[in-house]
Amino acid sequence: MIPALAPLFIADFQHYRDVLVLPDDPRAGVPLRTILTGDGLSDVLTRFGSAYPPSDPRGLASIWSKYYFIKLIPPVVAASLILDHRLPLHLDHLQLILDDNGLPAAFTLPDPGQRWTPTPADAFERFDELLEHQLRPFIQALAGQVRLSPKVLWSNAGNYFEWLLGVLAIAMPHADLTHGHQLLNARHLPDGRRNPLFQPVRYINVDGQDKPKRQRRMCCIRYRVTGLDYCSNCPLS
Repeated sequence: MIPALAPLFIADFQHYRDVLVLPDDPRAGVPLRTILTGDGLSDVLTRFGSAYPPSDPRGLASIWSKYYFIKLIPPVVAASLILDHRLPLHLDHLQLILDDNGLPAAFTLPDPGQRWTPTPADAFERFDELLEHQLRPFIQALAGQVRLSPKVLWSNAGNYFEWLLGVLAIAMPHADLTHGHQLLNARHLPDGRRNPLFQPVRYINVDGQDKPKRQRRMCCIRYRVTGLDYCSNCPLS
């Protein structure tokens, strides 16, 4: 565990205590670049996919990425928004710890990071390293390996980002989540490129239901994995 992040790991967030760790963690990690190049990813997906034979590699890669994002995004974003703590996230500096099934279990960071000084002016400054030096190269490499549309993977990442903001809003009603919402509601990045995290989720009214239904804008192609069906928030269901 990174000591500076200890205040986050309470109640339902306790299981993230050992997800972001330092090089002294006894578990063996593999450089992310090693996993995403050569036969590294194929080996990981083969191990993961052994529980779902036979399956479309694109579906397996999408589901595997969801495990990756749900481990990475919540503690990283919460650390930034709640504790104003900046973590070193550059893809080339991180190692991934895998469980026995080939799924992401933890990330080994090179150092514990530091408090933002001064506080970021906007969401793009706050989340630049997460977006441009972690998510973008990861998604490009993974999508290229299995010939999967990057939009599917960005949607997976955005889904968990949006979900986390909702969780934080309930658990910490006085927390300032402005930058998180700013990132998800910006159609374009400051340099004019399309924002790949733009509004990954929508809320639609359904007859007979008191609350709007949370629905992803893009399918994660989970149904391409043997034995799995559409998600409960799939736009195709």
